[in-house]
Amino acid sequence: MLEKRGVRGVKSAVRTVALLELLAGRGDRPSRLDELAEELNVPRSSMHQLLQTLVDCGWVRTDSTGSLYGIGIRALLTGTSYLDGDPQVRAARPYLDEASDALGETIHLARLDGPDVIYLATRESHEYLRSISRVGRRIPAHAGALGKALLAERSDDELPLPEGPLTAFTENTHTGRDTLLADLAGVRERGYSIDREETVTGIAGFGFTLRYDTPAIDAISCSIPVARLTEEREARIVSVMREIRTKIETLASPAPGAPDWR
Repeated sequence: MLEKRGVRGVKSAVRTVALLELLAGRGDRPSRLDELAEELNVPRSSMHQLLQTLVDCGWVRTDSTGSLYGIGIRALLTGTSYLDGDPQVRAARPYLDEASDALGETIHLARLDGPDVIYLATRESHEYLRSISRVGRRIPAHAGALGKALLAERSDDELPLPEGPLTAFTENTHTGRDTLLADLAGVRERGYSIDREETVTGIAGFGFTLRYDTPAIDAISCSIPVARLTEEREARIVSVMREIRTKIETLASPAPGAPDWR
């Protein structure tokens, strides 16, 4: 990103961000100094100094022995500030509640970030829980309804996909570009995406792009266990989610003079 903007990266800042992202990605799995230094190709002494600085600032936490490290509470405060300060997220929240009340299923709001989507808000079904869908979770865009809805807004030669085979989450996940492109063509024709057990076995999803940005970066979806999915239920989900999409797009369109965040 820095190279694209013609800006030379500050080594210490790039290293700090890489460390925080690595720790955040490990969730509840603590890391040791040596493995962090090896993973980021940083001298052990430099990594130790960086970790201690971040511990003192609250961005990293350590255990009582000082040998294990994890993401700190400051990361939560920053993430919460991002959500609270985003006008689209604020505008969408009551309509996510409305969709949840109307359908009784799990409703998501997510944003495209490179080749992935990141969950910004979730309303869980009372019938089942999906730990994979927690706020802040990052999922490859090719693997589910939210991501496919957003990928379909882009031309096939502009898709932000990694090189090589795509990551499989289930036996139904697209791992080849050809099958994914065929699916995206159907999304464009249909107007919404369908995830049939591509991210989680036993769960189907329906994704709807929010077009208040061009190209769109946000989408909403409804997830439902396939055991409860009938033709009538699917039609009901599509009808409600289309209505919710229209309401969010109307309210969440950027106000004149608002920052164009990129």
